[in-house]
Amino acid sequence: MDYQIARHNMVENQVRANKVTDPLVIAAMEEVPRELFLPESKRGIAYTDEDIAIGNGRYAIEPMVIARLMQIGEIAQTDVALIVGAGYGYASALVSRVAETVVAVESDPVIAQAAEKIMQQNNYDNVIVVEGDAVTGYAKQSPYNIIMFDGAVAEVPQAILAQLAEGGRLLAVVREEGKVGIARLYEREHGVIGHRDLFDAYVPYLPGFEPIESFVF
Repeated sequence: MDYQIARHNMVENQVRANKVTDPLVIAAMEEVPRELFLPESKRGIAYTDEDIAIGNGRYAIEPMVIARLMQIGEIAQTDVALIVGAGYGYASALVSRVAETVVAVESDPVIAQAAEKIMQQNNYDNVIVVEGDAVTGYAKQSPYNIIMFDGAVAEVPQAILAQLAEGGRLLAVVREEGKVGIARLYEREHGVIGHRDLFDAYVPYLPGFEPIESFVF
């Protein structure tokens, strides 16, 4: 399979076709090989417009959603970014082509170790992979100019919102159980965090960020 041709077709037919025009985002999507961030058995479907199961309840979310979130985030080359629930690191690698530094926090130790190996072998030198509880983010390196969730959440934890820098942007697909998710942009201005809804996106939940079950008596 010619992955380079498949990647170019993905950019043309999935990314550009969904209103992504930012040249830095387009360049990152053209450059970063999604197949490297998938289990070997899934590489043949790397450029389909769907979420791909990568094991242990985890998914690589579809590239179009990542591209749209990156564009809306208006990532600058001086930004420090946090990717929450980084998986094998595809979104982290994409953001690293635009931002100065990326901290990728991943709860699953096996996946985190694999992501770190992929980054080292492919010279993503400005990505720091951290094994830790993604639900708490990674306050040690905060504040962040950009925070992005690599999967859907029932709600954005306050502990992670608190890690957003002044003027920072947080991007997440927020999804109620059984419903289509809403891509949402949070911004901190003058110490106050507000948000606005952007577009519909059905994205699988990140483990640990699912809706809390309520009991009816």
